[in-house]
Amino acid sequence: MPVPPDWYKTFFTGVALDLWRAVASPEMTKAEADFIEQACQLTSGARVLDVPCGNGRLSVELARRGYRLTGVDIAPENIAEARTLGAQAAPPIDFHQDDMRQLPWPRQFDAAFCMGNSFGYLEDPGDAAFVNSVAGCLKSGGHFLIDTGAVAEAILPNLKDRPWYDVGGLLFLIENQYDQVRGQLDSHLTFVRDGKVEKRSISQRVYTFRELVLLLTAAGFDQIEGFSGLDRKPFRLGAQRLLLTARKT
Repeated sequence: MPVPPDWYKTFFTGVALDLWRAVASPEMTKAEADFIEQACQLTSGARVLDVPCGNGRLSVELARRGYRLTGVDIAPENIAEARTLGAQAAPPIDFHQDDMRQLPWPRQFDAAFCMGNSFGYLEDPGDAAFVNSVAGCLKSGGHFLIDTGAVAEAILPNLKDRPWYDVGGLLFLIENQYDQVRGQLDSHLTFVRDGKVEKRSISQRVYTFRELVLLLTAAGFDQIEGFSGLDRKPFRLGAQRLLLTARKT
């Protein structure tokens, strides 16, 4: 069954967000914030863009460390939770429910990050528009960090057709269908909790590392570097994850 190209507009609600809350522990959030600080070379009081920001967990953690955060996400439930989590943050966090392809802050940020495997949802023109939109928001020398598990060198060597997972009593099945012509991974998810079954579908573009480098270069980035994890080991074929950093020229 084909996945609608705008699947992300309705996916991020209810059980899908409950799953992510269960996965993203406080320890994980602190470790990722540490990585963002180092990889983006944040200095005291830096302005940082979190896009898409999800429920704001990283924005809140970084605000606690004295950085000035702006978060953008398209999902109303995410933004509502982010505003609740960040209500007492100092400096205050500016959360927006908006389209990340049209960011309205020219050259205002010292760094930006896209964490949580949230890249590749928008098909090729949309992904390029997102990268260019972020580039337009960054000051010269600002850093951009992309976190993805769907880069070809990571996901394809490890791809399973029908893996089951159990996260805190929430069971979910992923049925993966990779289309090599489109370079697209369509995944049909079945969630089972308390005897109730819900089905959702997602689709993510599987870029090669080289394609991501070209995409970033075309948007005005240089000094592109890939890591396989928060320990900053170089990215290699078969890694579970890519953390890609780039500098705005």
